[in-house]
Amino acid sequence: MARSLKKGPYVHPKLLKKIAVRKPGEGSPIKTWARSSTITPEMIGFVFAVHNGKDFIQVRVVENMVGHKLGEFSATRKFIRHGGTVKKAEGETETSK
Repeated sequence: MARSLKKGPYVHPKLLKKIAVRKPGEGSPIKTWARSSTITPEMIGFVFAVHNGKDFIQVRVVENMVGHKLGEFSATRKFIRHGGTVKKAEGETETSK
């Protein structure tokens, strides 16, 4: 269910303080664990280091991201490959031809 329009988008208060102090594109990325924070127009141009559970992924905010959550741009799972040994064997024979 979506958040009420009356309340407005959720942005972590500490994140708002960090944005207010800095200028876009200046200094090191803003480190945050607040993946559920909504990206607002004031965040355009900033670089955030969003925690994915293991590492901090750098996310540069652009206009198209407004309205989305920070966590959407910091994947928490790493895709390896489908197929297992059968696909691996096919891949080796194709490269040897």
